[in-house]
Amino acid sequence: MLGIQMPPSKFFMLFLFVIYLSISFQSSFTAAADPTYAYHVCSANFTGNSTYQTNRNLLLSSLPTNASRGNGYSSGFYNETTGQDPNKVYGLFLCRGDQTASSCQDCVTFATRDLVQRCPDGKQTIIWYDQCLLRYSNRSIFSTMDTVPYVSLLNTQNVTDRGRFNQILASLMSQVVNQAVNNSRKFATRTANFTALQTLYSLAQCTPDLSSSDCNVCLQAAIAELPNCCSGKTGAQVLIPSCIVRYEFYPFYNLSATSPPPPAPRNILLFPAGKSGISSSTIIAIVAPIAVTAVLFIVGLCYFIRKAKNKYNAVPEVNADNDITTLESLQFDFETIEVATNNFSTDNKLGEGGFGEVYKGVLPSGQEIAVKRLSRSSGQGGQEFKNEVVLVAKLQHRNLVRLLGFCLEGEEKILVYEFVPNKSLDYFLYEPEKQQQLDWSRRYKIIGGIARGILYLHEDSRLRIIHRDLKASNILLDAEMNPKISDFGMAKIFGVDQTQGNTNRIVGTYGYMAPEYAMHGQFSVKSDVYSFGVLVLEIITGKKNSSFYQTDGAADLLSYAWKHWRDGTPLQLLDSNLTDSYSRNEVIRCIQLGLLCVQEDPAERPSMATIVLMLNSYSVTLPSPQHPAFFIGSRTERDLPTKEFECSDKSTSKSIPWSVDEASITEVYPR
Repeated sequence: MLGIQMPPSKFFMLFLFVIYLSISFQSSFTAAADPTYAYHVCSANFTGNSTYQTNRNLLLSSLPTNASRGNGYSSGFYNETTGQDPNKVYGLFLCRGDQTASSCQDCVTFATRDLVQRCPDGKQTIIWYDQCLLRYSNRSIFSTMDTVPYVSLLNTQNVTDRGRFNQILASLMSQVVNQAVNNSRKFATRTANFTALQTLYSLAQCTPDLSSSDCNVCLQAAIAELPNCCSGKTGAQVLIPSCIVRYEFYPFYNLSATSPPPPAPRNILLFPAGKSGISSSTIIAIVAPIAVTAVLFIVGLCYFIRKAKNKYNAVPEVNADNDITTLESLQFDFETIEVATNNFSTDNKLGEGGFGEVYKGVLPSGQEIAVKRLSRSSGQGGQEFKNEVVLVAKLQHRNLVRLLGFCLEGEEKILVYEFVPNKSLDYFLYEPEKQQQLDWSRRYKIIGGIARGILYLHEDSRLRIIHRDLKASNILLDAEMNPKISDFGMAKIFGVDQTQGNTNRIVGTYGYMAPEYAMHGQFSVKSDVYSFGVLVLEIITGKKNSSFYQTDGAADLLSYAWKHWRDGTPLQLLDSNLTDSYSRNEVIRCIQLGLLCVQEDPAERPSMATIVLMLNSYSVTLPSPQHPAFFIGSRTERDLPTKEFECSDKSTSKSIPWSVDEASITEVYPR
């Protein structure tokens, strides 16, 4: 064995050098790691081996080369087009504002490969990572504010003092948004102290091609979603195509990229013993704690960040096709269903619909389920069953009820859904004893959730889906009173470019049917918009359209709502249970929105994307509605002008720290 003698000081210096190499290796490895995936959305499909696919591939191959432009912290934004109409592809990427040019390029390079795997034939796609986003479309997306689709990701842990936390966070997010809007990079970060030991970190960013006003609207829409999805959570982010907001209790961004640079570090010179006035023991005493602390800090930080990421409970992916490969993987045997429902006991019965009965069940794992048993005598049962299985199995959204599986044995056709404990919306909305549980904030939250669910069906799922039976009894409420759209037995699947269809078989519920569908069999996304409008007016009034009794000369709910709107007395529509606590501005805006949805001409009704934007942003001006499609009155009555009325908020509305300052809102008066 060869013996090598080395002075202790040199041995220690070698030891420190090894530690330095280890740290450098760790840093290099971390920098080269794949970006952290957050979410993706695929809309519409293109044909394989088409000109559009060729142009898409050319675009994706060129984007990474432009991500390395600039020195230090680059702007991290670039947009480009390839091809000519109608196969032109518009693409862009946006890196988080604290990323270096090299880390931005790494993220964009990875995204171009990952996106093709996740959305091989998507015509309009977007993918978010912690470090960047990448997007392309068959329509222009440059200098255009898009607030849909949007995704909320939240930490599952709760803060201890929710009220104080919401106040601090609301102030912090307002500050960081204001800072982002007023700089050319459209990027900002800010911090606030929650406790002596806890610092809250926040970030806001828009694509820099937006104007300051558009950036502000987008970010305000994003922070408006936080109280709906993530109130009291220790971390959350809202991802929107044109902007993002995020907060955490740990520094999730590079502090050196967003704060003033620290003082230049002093060089520490290490001398061999005897060659300097600093002894070996002094060197060891100075350097050893620093080295050990650095190693422990890196190990601890990696562990903490990994643990924090694992705590995220993201909204299920829009594209769930990869999770459901075959219908066989969803199939339950009939015996399991019998045991779960106690042989379809009447004590377990939840309700009964047009296609059968619904029972509560408990699987052997302890999971609660809702079992929909189709009626054997239903002539439509087989088709509706097949339709619902194929359709709902591919739909994953927090505002849609989730299909867990099905059973098909003999004449038995059974669908197994997640159990939603608070029954359906009509159970609360039309029962005098239950109506008081639906205060205005809950009703407004329900309206927004339904709108987001329909928007997903119309635009953000792989195919365009028309529900055709939207009504209060088909809106289920979970434990936190979040709405979930159910019952897809009558839904129609449209092709990517198809906008409307015709049928000789009218199905649905009278009172919710659009006139062009009820009378001519013509249905489209605007048919669902009409049903949504009826539903909004029902939620506001607490009255059922199909059983509305004549009041003040109006024979139906829509005519009743229109008369009060036209006469300048819209608040008289409000459910009497809500007289003590509501937002006047929100109520009037929702009434106006409901009336816009039930106009006779489908072209005059807003799209669901516009509706979601209207609900999230007070800066969007709503047009004046015309009389409803089924408005019962004389031609003279139809032509009467509407009265102007004052919109200053004098109600006893309770203020919420998260809510937009209503004093700063320019009210829209109906005319």
